[in-house]
Amino acid sequence: MAQQEDVFKKIVSHCKEYGFVFPSSEIYDGLGAVYDYGQMGVEMKNNIKKYWWDSMVRLHENIVGIDSAIFMHPTIWKASGHVDAFNDPLIDNKDSKKRYRADVLIEDQIAKYDEKIEKETAKAAKRFGEAFDREQFLATNPRVREHMARRDALHERYKQAMNENNLPELRQIILDEEIACPISGTRNWTEVRQFNLMFSTEMGSTADGAMKVYLRPETAQGIFVNYLNVQKTGRMKIPFGIAQIGKAFRNEIVARQFIFRMREFEQMEMQFFVRPGSELEWFRKWKETRLKWHEALGFGQDHYRYHDHEKLAHYANAATDIEFLMPFGFKEVEGIHSRTDFDLSQHEKYSGKSIKYFDPETNESYTPYVIETSIGVDRMFLSVLCGSYEEEKLENGELRTVLHLPAALAPVKLAILPLVKKDGLPEKARAIMDTMKFHFNCQYDEKDSIGKRYRRQDAIGTPYCITVDHQSLQDDTVTLRHRDTMQQERLPIASLLPAIEEKVSITSLLQKL
Repeated sequence: MAQQEDVFKKIVSHCKEYGFVFPSSEIYDGLGAVYDYGQMGVEMKNNIKKYWWDSMVRLHENIVGIDSAIFMHPTIWKASGHVDAFNDPLIDNKDSKKRYRADVLIEDQIAKYDEKIEKETAKAAKRFGEAFDREQFLATNPRVREHMARRDALHERYKQAMNENNLPELRQIILDEEIACPISGTRNWTEVRQFNLMFSTEMGSTADGAMKVYLRPETAQGIFVNYLNVQKTGRMKIPFGIAQIGKAFRNEIVARQFIFRMREFEQMEMQFFVRPGSELEWFRKWKETRLKWHEALGFGQDHYRYHDHEKLAHYANAATDIEFLMPFGFKEVEGIHSRTDFDLSQHEKYSGKSIKYFDPETNESYTPYVIETSIGVDRMFLSVLCGSYEEEKLENGELRTVLHLPAALAPVKLAILPLVKKDGLPEKARAIMDTMKFHFNCQYDEKDSIGKRYRRQDAIGTPYCITVDHQSLQDDTVTLRHRDTMQQERLPIASLLPAIEEKVSITSLLQKL
């Protein structure tokens, strides 16, 4: 685990060193849990967004996109339940004065039991070798059974307290489990209280005429309040979907793990409107479709798993996360939720306007049910980085740091390198650059030795480099170097474009779906 944490630290510093992600307002000592995307980061982020957008809107005739405003009428957040129920249970340690989420403290404690069980199992597996029967060991080893019993009892108690929103019980669990503050090491805890996660501000110029508005904590509500506008103007028939990419804001108390949990982040959400009664079948379909989208990136199936929610939101009748194996364990990157007709009925109730759908096939009006797929751009970005980062030991003992980014998501697709800065090689290289730049993002680099330049491109994940040498002047060929294998081949300049474009375009990913 410690080794994995080291890897994560390296990824964070790699992001800064190579222009992927910077701490926001850094010259003013930064702002907690807010980050800026650098020149490489913004390219990769745009590629991720394009991959998602095209897979939703281009590949499905019945899905269209919108872009709704960040500011919305405050009653929308009343209707959606965010004003009353969008809370985290917080607890303070009186000695360190640090604030924690009570649920996170308890979940970390459950994870500790899991780790103990894993440790015992790994030890036994080593001892017994081939003859080891994992199931039998878990069922019979007294030490493991004790850990499992304590873990299950804690899990059951925690689940009940969360479902009943029982704050005193959450505190009692923390006391009973003897959970201490990581900073002070003491168990001197305050009561648990609720803290609303929405940022609020005022709209309007006069003090008495100002209206309290919120920065949206999710993009979904902008889709719900526009669903009828889209349906009517687009003559959409159920089932149909509306997709949106945009910023959302949450005043997270425990923001951590770099860009995994931020206060300002970006979401890619698609709300799919279906006939009541068909929602679970569509839920299953979207679960499969979304997992396929992730797996098409080529990190391997063992990097993903489904995690079904035990604590369902009050409006949902099914919910699953797609989790990715980060250096700090399996973590949620996408949620698929069956939201029933909760959102639309609430908006109908609070707005006083009918937003029912008239179904020409059944000749009836009804409130559609909704399947939501919701993915964090920043988490997706982090998972792609974590899945791609490698420190590779070469045969000559040298260490190369390489990002094995899926070619279609890489910020730079092609680096154009003249072997030396003379003899007409830079001019030849520039001419290639001028042709290629219309097709994909290229970088021209003539500084340092060719080896150093290759290393720089490996570190930002550039899939292809071409070297223009003296032979290029004679026969119009160049050396094409592949990032992952470091192998080189000689190619005519004329065949470069078809050879590379096919592999680096978003289309190459979409075709796998």
